[in-house]
Formats: sequence, structure tokens, C-alpha cells
Amino acid sequence: MRKTIYTLVTLAAMLTTIACNDYETYSELKERERDAIDRFISDSSFVIIGESQFHNQGDITLGNKQFVILDKSGVYLQILNQGCGEVIQDGETMNVLCRFTEKAILDTTSINNYYGTYIFSPDIMSVTRTGSTYTAYFSESRGLMYSTYGSSVPEAWLAPLQYIKLGRLSSPDDEKAHVRLIVPHSQGTTNNAKANVKPYFYDITYQRGR
Repeated sequence: MRKTIYTLVTLAAMLTTIACNDYETYSELKERERDAIDRFISDSSFVIIGESQFHNQGDITLGNKQFVILDKSGVYLQILNQGCGEVIQDGETMNVLCRFTEKAILDTTSINNYYGTYIFSPDIMSVTRTGSTYTAYFSESRGLMYSTYGSSVPEAWLAPLQYIKLGRLSSPDDEKAHVRLIVPHSQGTTNNAKANVKPYFYDITYQRGR
């Protein structure tokens, strides 16, 4: 009997030790995220600039390697094309059509709405600007972001809106606004990035909808 009790106590201690070793604190998870983002930037040969340089360049990034880090959010933004039309105006609400690729930086899993089931169903954001604040929700339940994460729009998706133009393509020369984002968990999807402390890389186009 004593031998059995001793064995059970030893087993419990071992399981407790394993559980403790497997558990990561929030600080450790954030450090892991920070390391993953830094490694992703280095491996991709991206060049990071501050907001002052970004503003001096006319609120654009140069080439296909330069990103600006936005101080308030920690989001890295690259503007590949500013788009056509006008920026969303103060007090205006509009539908914005989005095509995107999402890549998890930690495990490289990826989704996009360019092919397959979602080729005819871009994600649609209903966006409202109030002063310098932008709010939005995904309004199309058939969209990939909506069906995967729900109607809540990641804060990072709103970060480019003050710098890009949202128009309809009415001539052969018109182009969609096109950005890339490196997104820390705090600016990502609520039920995935934030819940699991996971950073993501997004490639997104925006254009005005109906």
C-alpha cells in the first residue's frame, strides 16, 4: 500500500513539474512574439523606418522592402499603392471591399480570399470615420474573415485608412489601395491573435464598394 501511495505521489509530482515547464507566462509569450517578428523582418530583408521619416516622405513607404512602424499600435505598415479616389472623409461611412492573404508568423499557416469558395465573396468592411478615429465591422457573412473570425475587424486593418484612397476602379489606370502589415497580437483578431499571442503578416487590397 505504501509503495502504491509513494508511486502515485511521485507521478503527481512529475506531472506537476511537466505542467509547470510547459506553461508560458504572458511576458514569455510576448517575448516569443517579439523574437518571431524580429526574425521575420530580418529574414525578409525588410527595412524599418520611424513615423518622422514616413511623414517626411509624404506618408508613403518606398520600394517593396520599407515598412514604417506606427508608434501607438506597434503595427508595421507598407503602402505598395495609395489607390485611387479620395480618403474616407470625417463623418463618412462606406463599404470597403478587401482581398487579403493572412500568414501566421509563428507557424506559417496561411489563408486568403483570392481563390476557391471566396473568389466571388471579398470581405466587406463597413467603415465609419469620426475625426481621427475609424471603426468598422465585417458586414458580409460569406467573407473569409467573417466566417473564420466573426464580424470584428482587427484594429491593424484600420491603421492604413488615413493614408490610402478608397475609390472605385473606373478607368484602366485606376488601381486599388494595396498595403502589407506586420501585426502584433494586440492589434489582431480577438479570438485568435489576441487570445493566443500570435503575430500575423497581411497583404491587403482596399477599394470602395457600393
